[in-house]
Amino acid sequence: MPLSPLISRHILPLALKLLYASLRISITPPISAMPLQGKGTILAFWHGKMVVGWLLVRKLFPAKKITAVVSMSEDGRILADALEQCGLALIRGSSSKGGEMVKQAMHDVLEQQGIIALTPDGPRGPIYQFKYGTLRLASAKRYPIIFAEISYSKIWRLRSWDRFEIPKPFSKATVTLHRIELPVFRTDDELHQYTTTISERFSHA
Repeated sequence: MPLSPLISRHILPLALKLLYASLRISITPPISAMPLQGKGTILAFWHGKMVVGWLLVRKLFPAKKITAVVSMSEDGRILADALEQCGLALIRGSSSKGGEMVKQAMHDVLEQQGIIALTPDGPRGPIYQFKYGTLRLASAKRYPIIFAEISYSKIWRLRSWDRFEIPKPFSKATVTLHRIELPVFRTDDELHQYTTTISERFSHA
């Protein structure tokens, strides 16, 4: 049964904000230490870590327009409703649905020095696997990617494909930021090999 818009637009965002506010969050290094050269930036975190991930982007870039990439599925509709109430703009679609339009919309935001927030293994997995399209776009246009490694001291873990984690109220959340230095990909094989390497690097993050 689809979730009521009353829940997705009002109750869920409020619950998310209250839970986030209760957490003891540490972030290293500070975002000010990241060499972004005034460019649009992609902020990525795993699908299973999104409870903190989405609001973390707002905390890191309080003066920037944040645009979230969210799928067209029913789950995506619920998430989109909640994120709009949290002050994020939206790009709806994924690599499998509307891929070229999504990449063009991302490019447009980044060209205006905006921030794109996304889960690189969403919306359906495989878990901890970057999508080729995001890395290809960032490499071609030299957009920085920051990956947020997120861990919690106390959690509830769901039995879902992404091992979705809900931090317990008042627990500690540790965030480590990594700036991904992307090479220029001359062939698809180079892109695929790099995608495997970077996915394995952060598979336990």
